[in-house]
Amino acid sequence: MSQTQVIVMGAGGRMGSMLAQLSQKDPELNLTAMLERQECVDNLPDVDCAHGFDLDHVLTEVGPGVIIDFTLPEATVETARIARSHLCPLVIGTTGLNREQEILIEDVAGHIPVFWTPNMSVGISVLLELLPKLTQALGPAYDPELMEIHHRMKKDAPSGTALKLAQAVARAKDWPEDESLRLCREGLIGERPDQEVGVQTLRGGDVVGEHTVYYFGPGERIEITHKASSRETFAQGALRAAKWISAQKPGKIYTMADLVNWK
Repeated sequence: MSQTQVIVMGAGGRMGSMLAQLSQKDPELNLTAMLERQECVDNLPDVDCAHGFDLDHVLTEVGPGVIIDFTLPEATVETARIARSHLCPLVIGTTGLNREQEILIEDVAGHIPVFWTPNMSVGISVLLELLPKLTQALGPAYDPELMEIHHRMKKDAPSGTALKLAQAVARAKDWPEDESLRLCREGLIGERPDQEVGVQTLRGGDVVGEHTVYYFGPGERIEITHKASSRETFAQGALRAAKWISAQKPGKIYTMADLVNWK
């Protein structure tokens, strides 16, 4: 059985360490390297593979493989640049990228296979397919709102998943995505506009991830909630993506919808 070679970025973090551990248990994967910031390399899990902080140097040492990155936007952009130079497929789970950084990732996807999604769960992929149909079926009488909850350590808000869900609703209504998303409300703001998707953010405790989409209608409301109870859901999704993306061609950014054949 041929194995997919895997390199994990940020392997000293919560998601990175889980990716490293789970990849060792998968007979279809071979963990060839773990990377972390220079000051944190000594905190990497005790695993029999290459360790380091310089991705360019490590890839020269161990050879190409699928790089998995769940770090921070600035680090992910640098990872993408190096992945392109070494022709390594790339799986990205990082959120909070600005538009300039997104454009760079899109450019890299023209040269290497890139899998990029803010949420690696199959459930969210299904929800993204369901929301446009539900939104159109309910029509203008139902006001869409969204709330997301994450642990107190999450650095970006709202979550990338929340933005994707809200954008899916806005597109289904043919509303301009940027103008119709309301990320906060405060003060005397007047009545709710017709073309608006409110996105509320809660942070606290150790919540892995929870997203609820509301449709408020006359005399009733619909709530659809996705709750992630373990980071292993996202890690397994990323490892599944790593095996899959290695056989794909450059030219587009692949998502969970491609992986689970919703498109």
